Amino acid sequence: MYPMDEEATRPSHQLNILEGGIFGKMCRVALPIALMSTLQQLFNATDMAVAGRFASSNAMAAVGSNAPVINIVVMLFTGLSIGSNVLIAGLVGAGKKERVNEAMHTGFAVALISGFIMLMVGTLIAKPILGLLDTPASIMPLAVSYLRLYFLGMPFLMIYDFGNAVLRAVGDTKRPLFCLMFSGLVNVVLNLILVIGFQMSSDGTAIATTIANAVSATLIYRLLVKETGMLHFEWRRLTLNRTYLKRIIAIGGPAGLQGMIFSVSNIVIQAAINHFGAACVAGNSAGLNFEYISYFFVNGFAQATVTFISQNYAAHQYQRCRKIARIAMISAVLFTAVVSMTFYVFRYPLVDDIFSTNQAVVHYAIIRITFIALLEPLTATYEIAGGSLRGIGHSLAPAIITLVGCCILRVVYIAVMLPHFTNFTQVALIYPVTWIVTGTAVICLYESVTRKEYVPDEKEEPIAVDRLQLASHH
Repeated sequence: MYPMDEEATRPSHQLNILEGGIFGKMCRVALPIALMSTLQQLFNATDMAVAGRFASSNAMAAVGSNAPVINIVVMLFTGLSIGSNVLIAGLVGAGKKERVNEAMHTGFAVALISGFIMLMVGTLIAKPILGLLDTPASIMPLAVSYLRLYFLGMPFLMIYDFGNAVLRAVGDTKRPLFCLMFSGLVNVVLNLILVIGFQMSSDGTAIATTIANAVSATLIYRLLVKETGMLHFEWRRLTLNRTYLKRIIAIGGPAGLQGMIFSVSNIVIQAAINHFGAACVAGNSAGLNFEYISYFFVNGFAQATVTFISQNYAAHQYQRCRKIARIAMISAVLFTAVVSMTFYVFRYPLVDDIFSTNQAVVHYAIIRITFIALLEPLTATYEIAGGSLRGIGHSLAPAIITLVGCCILRVVYIAVMLPHFTNFTQVALIYPVTWIVTGTAVICLYESVTRKEYVPDEKEEPIAVDRLQLASHH
């Protein structure tokens, strides 16, 4: 628990996650995360819209063709920020706040190293990997140039992600949201200036994104520099503590690998979707936007779950951990259901007015909204249960189950059934089926693991440092 004098001096943007009501505090953390993801999706869509509207269709295609490549590489490394979040939240909950600062600086060192690795790798593999993806020759030069310019901003993106993870560990998600909102506006304005004013085509959108990433990184860096106490950042204190580094990789590595393989499996599914023609590709892409926004609410509560359970598990508040998982599951399902149902009810005007009046495109978009976006609440079963397990240090097992259930099973299904497909609905149905299979498996794993982990031991110290493998390096 927080001592009374510490509670009185705790900054207002940091939440007391160990005491009091759960639902209201969880919403304060989860909903800004969902809004951040939604805004990021809208800003990404702006890149394509500006390129297509004010440059050329080739420029728009060059931007869009890079999305799979960017997702594969970025997902792997940004997953490491989850490791920092669990590490810092656990130290705070365990009362080991004197260790938080060194753990935070280790996380930032990982962020910088990862960012520069991505910068170099992205520059080197841009042309070969786009060739492997059969990028049309007509857009290859634009696509390669866009990807190389985009990856110049990777160190900035990693600084923002890790800074966001640090602040999220103490329940602060509003300030990272404001940072993203401002940088997103910068991105939109620069898109218009560089593409329209300077005729820079797809390169202009890449440069705008890189500058916007630098802005968000600078803003979140300034927040941490101005912090006092355990979250105060100084360049001279950057370090790579071996104990903390192992913990970040152990938790964040599987999460990053999961995200990366998800992106790979989506490329395989996209190939099956391409089988039904251009109208299906366009309609599927339109429906996907609504699906993403619905999922962001599940993801927001899943990330909040990681933070809440990390702190309370470290404080040995096991019954509170169980209550957090229940509230998170119910909240994620209900919030996502409201969003999904809204999209479903207004599906025709949304697709017809925003994306296309082509009836074939509308037809395929409606199928995606009906059979995937409407059923998006099912993803809460494995995301919340998996987030609960990550919060207590079990990251690999739920990642493996999710990879098998939501990636490998889909790829096998597509490979076996593709010759027999007669309509797009047969492809769409694989999503809810795999969600049910994966969710059931991860929930069973959660029940099995927590029966062992949530057993009070009076002989233990009142902090779960050994359980979290955070023994002092001294």
